[in-house]
Amino acid sequence: MYRKAASRRLEKADTLQPVTLPFFASSDDPGPDFVELLRTLKRQPELGGTALDPTQITHATTVVAIRSDDGVVMAGDRRATSGHLISHRNIEKVFPADGLSGVAIAGAAGPAMEMVRLFQLQLEHYEKVEGNPLSLEGKANQLSQMVRNNLPAAMQGLGVVPLFAGYDSQQEKGRLFQYDITGGRYEERDYGASGSGSLHAGTVIKLRHNGNLKQSEAVDLAIESLFHAADEDSATGGPDPIRGIYPVVAAITKDGFSRIPNEEIATRTGAILANLNGGVA
Repeated sequence: MYRKAASRRLEKADTLQPVTLPFFASSDDPGPDFVELLRTLKRQPELGGTALDPTQITHATTVVAIRSDDGVVMAGDRRATSGHLISHRNIEKVFPADGLSGVAIAGAAGPAMEMVRLFQLQLEHYEKVEGNPLSLEGKANQLSQMVRNNLPAAMQGLGVVPLFAGYDSQQEKGRLFQYDITGGRYEERDYGASGSGSLHAGTVIKLRHNGNLKQSEAVDLAIESLFHAADEDSATGGPDPIRGIYPVVAAITKDGFSRIPNEEIATRTGAILANLNGGVA
């Protein structure tokens, strides 16, 4: 019996094709870029046996975080896109992580929202088990690990690159963190931006941030930065007075996470646009 089984394994091994690596001319070598290798071999990444169609994946952009004198202000536009189509006009991208911190999402909307829900649950679970909340540094590290665990999905077009910010009770100040797609965590001093419009939004904030902004000034700067990002980036949504759609803006201070009412954001947006228009409403 054992001889027959061994014989069958040997026969099967004889029929296996040897694994060979593709070779490329020096001008076509994709190098260490795995995604470029797939493009060169004309192989589409697959998830669950189904080829991914980039035009069917909902992406969320753009989000910013700005440090103020009493904490951090986080904001995000409301547009989500699928390829060149607007799939949602009023998606929310800024969420409380716990009482003293928040997370803003950019990237594939589905995995990003699932990551936020799991992150909120983990922080709540830790506090219930330990009796004390996780430190802000620990929260940032936990989110970093979650982004790193999403890397296989990110290689298939489902990348998530969030912003994390909160009030550090130990240092008595607001802090904010940016991430890359591999889970790399980087603390920023004054501001951070993520998403397709991050370059434009970040440039506006960089030019206007003086290192000591009051909360109201940080809110106005966040709104203005998203407006300029929408003016340059088609995936970023601008203010829509007809539908009553304005950026989601939240402030995080020692008193906790609080979302600024939409009515106040509408008023501030109108004043900013009037100022950009030379004082004409």
